Amino acid sequence: MTDLRETPLAARHRALGASFTDFGGWSMPVRYTSDLAEHHAVRSAAGLFDISHMAEFLVTGQEAGTYLDFALAGSISGMKIGKAKYSLLLSDAGGILDDVIVYRLGDERFLVISNAGNREIVAEALAERTTRAGIPAAFTADAEDEVDVFAPGHPSNGAVISDVSDRFALIAVQGPHAREILAATDGVEGLTPRLEELGYYAWSGGTYAGRSLFVARTGYTGEDGFELLVPNALAGPLWDALLAAGSEHGLVPAGLAARDTLRLEAGMPLHGHELSADILPAQAGLGRVVALGKGAFVGKAALESVVAVDAPVLVGLVADGRRAGRAGYAVLDADGIPVGGVTSGALSPTLGHPIAMAFVPPALAEPGTALAIDVRGTRIPATVTALPFYRRTA
Repeated sequence: MTDLRETPLAARHRALGASFTDFGGWSMPVRYTSDLAEHHAVRSAAGLFDISHMAEFLVTGQEAGTYLDFALAGSISGMKIGKAKYSLLLSDAGGILDDVIVYRLGDERFLVISNAGNREIVAEALAERTTRAGIPAAFTADAEDEVDVFAPGHPSNGAVISDVSDRFALIAVQGPHAREILAATDGVEGLTPRLEELGYYAWSGGTYAGRSLFVARTGYTGEDGFELLVPNALAGPLWDALLAAGSEHGLVPAGLAARDTLRLEAGMPLHGHELSADILPAQAGLGRVVALGKGAFVGKAALESVVAVDAPVLVGLVADGRRAGRAGYAVLDADGIPVGGVTSGALSPTLGHPIAMAFVPPALAEPGTALAIDVRGTRIPATVTALPFYRRTA
């Protein structure tokens, strides 16, 4: 049995009484006290998440943007410095190998964050695409011990892709009080005046304990919040400082269970559930993410040639009662015939009724369509609804 990896914050999670689970080969806190309490804290105040299992790749050089235009489905070279963009890493067949967020750090510098369980897949794809991009490009499997995401890097006429995942910790503060908590955190400097103006899907730089601090206004909960990237050695002190600053704002440590119900309510897909190499972007409602009008990129030819008018599409389902459909449960039409499958589902803590995401035929995807979910042999009536299920009001 392969040993699970631990984040730099593992000892703190144990001290807080966390329960752990295997997530993408990592031992991660699934909860500290109660799934519901942690979920509601994020919706009403704030939650603190360890997401250091995520993978980070630096892409630098004069052709960094051009390389990413080829490697990813979005238009990356046109991004403004200081902005972030959600994008997709596609296979040659057009399927989704992973969904990523790209941050433009400078004219010749980008940061790509991918899902933990797909780190090897993403690394392999990025490395392989260096030989196909039509520009001088190279992949470095492991960067040097000291990495500053803001440093100019070595001059390059092409593009250099470096896997720096093992050098950083990533901490998320999510919820309506996230900004006040971050602004009050001891040791954070040069950032507070910018937080008010920092827009969604944007980032800013500051320092923590004299070292570079990368702060992005992004998240995976449907609430306002920030994701903080720091060197591993500073992860523990920053976690402690955030907890201390949040003590008067209702901040609680939150685990993967709450993160999953939060992202489900917000209609955010999870790779391995709503996204996979067998799913095309348009099926998952992500056609807008693909820049078909740009030049060549991996997967473009397939997406331009594939006609999948009858391919299942992702929808939201809502039901009454307390019994929720779970991943893998069958979706039934009005005659009780299986027509699709649930990819994620739960009893929504915020809304108080069952919700699910599922793939169904396009003919049954119109909001208001009456379907059912087979919940362990019982047909639970469900209605198609537009995503997301929950949207914050401020």
